[in-house]
Amino acid sequence: MGRRRRRRGDPADAARALPEAIAALSQTLPAGPGPETFRRAKFDRPEAAPALWRLLFRVLSPQPADSASAAPAPEAQARWVKSALRSQGYPRRALAQLPDDGSQGARELLLALAWLLARGPLPERLLAQNRVRLGDEMPVCQCEALASPGPPAARVEADSCVDIRHLQWLMGKLRFRWRNLMASQQEQCVLLSKIHSYTRGCHSDRSLGHLSVTETELLRDPEGGRQLLQRLQRENARLEAALEWRRRELVFWQWMDTVLGACPPEASQPTFLPKIPGPGAGDLEPLARELLALQEELREATEARRAAWEAGVGGRGPEWSASRRALQEAVGQELAALQRAWEQGGGLGQPHGPGRLVRTEPGVPGGLGLRATEVIGALRSQEAHLEVVLRRLQGRCRQELAKLAGALPGLIWVPPPGP
Repeated sequence: MGRRRRRRGDPADAARALPEAIAALSQTLPAGPGPETFRRAKFDRPEAAPALWRLLFRVLSPQPADSASAAPAPEAQARWVKSALRSQGYPRRALAQLPDDGSQGARELLLALAWLLARGPLPERLLAQNRVRLGDEMPVCQCEALASPGPPAARVEADSCVDIRHLQWLMGKLRFRWRNLMASQQEQCVLLSKIHSYTRGCHSDRSLGHLSVTETELLRDPEGGRQLLQRLQRENARLEAALEWRRRELVFWQWMDTVLGACPPEASQPTFLPKIPGPGAGDLEPLARELLALQEELREATEARRAAWEAGVGGRGPEWSASRRALQEAVGQELAALQRAWEQGGGLGQPHGPGRLVRTEPGVPGGLGLRATEVIGALRSQEAHLEVVLRRLQGRCRQELAKLAGALPGLIWVPPPGP
């Protein structure tokens, strides 16, 4: 007699499904550990913590996965992961209380990774960030770069003294680096133009007409072709793993429910409340009076700070709120007008994402994509519109500064030069 067929709900199939799902997820992530590391992290084993610290650092770092820069120390990686997760709104406080040596917290790190996976398409974003680029690409819109989470900004106390000379030095340093960036971009554009001009007619695709920098390097160094082929094979493996992960994703989330159930619940009581030492009811009365006194002191301090703030903005709270609402409405109208102008620009159906740079001859019909004249015209119209908005906002700021300066009799105010 033949063997019995296994039923669909066979426990052996379910036992194999989880390691396969975790293995597919690990292949899509940079420096992803194996399924055994995830299993040990569920039980908060310390040997699984260093691999998960490195994984979260590579996931949250803005640098590509194939970057040649040396990895920082484990302490620096742990501090970076904590700061990046806090800036993105990670809700669990237990992660921030972990030591910075990277030797503990495997279960908390597993929960943080699951939180990042639940927020959005993390594997797809990493694949797009680390994909192999064969052509010379240029982003048409900077919205994705502006919206990407960067390193958290340094905190500056409101009451601390700031030297104006230090601000001037920082402004000069910023201008210097901006000029260096512009000069390097112009030099890169000149080199790309030379490569596109010298390799005209060398490409097999007639719609392109010339080679890119990567394709030119393949002709100059044939050994780089084998390396590029290996990179493409690794990228194809990651793409196949991403498809497998999407098919088995439900198994991973069912397992994460058990991981979350194994975690001790976080204390809901705030840490700044005092602990009651004994069960006696008489001991609560002085504690209650002390809490009421602290609450009253806090309310008085808050009212004093609010009054000082209102006096600093002109002493007219309702008028300031009305002007702020009017300004928000004006900004919303300007954004809606910008969006309508962009949609009605014509020829810019897909403005987002990188596009390959293709050099075409005048009068020769090109392939699919955006033309440089169309993009330049749309950008110039937006620049003119934003200049008008900037001048209007600068005028409003000067009026507000004049009002604030008139409210203080002993203040000498020198207005900035006009545009």
